Amino acid sequence: MNSTEIFFAIAIMSLVNYFTRVTPFLFFKKNELPLSLVFIERFFPATIMMILIFYSVKDIDFITYPYGIKEFLSILITIGLHLSLKNYLISIFLGTVSYMILVQYF
Repeated sequence: MNSTEIFFAIAIMSLVNYFTRVTPFLFFKKNELPLSLVFIERFFPATIMMILIFYSVKDIDFITYPYGIKEFLSILITIGLHLSLKNYLISIFLGTVSYMILVQYF
């Protein structure tokens, strides 16, 4: 790629990024959101957490040592964090960190 092509690529990516950020404000000028977006806003974080839990336990071999103890311990840590902090982002992040620590060091 030459300099002109790189410039045009950056300009196009900037415009696309700008329009994806402006579009919600254009469509939802009213104060209330559509019911579909309210539903997604309410249930999507819990859905993502369940997907992450199922993904982390799908390959567990319950027959051989350590029998999935690390995974279930990190799930319990994540549940405890979420019940105490009530923040999905912190729960997911610290649960992932605890899982990585348990898998790498124990």
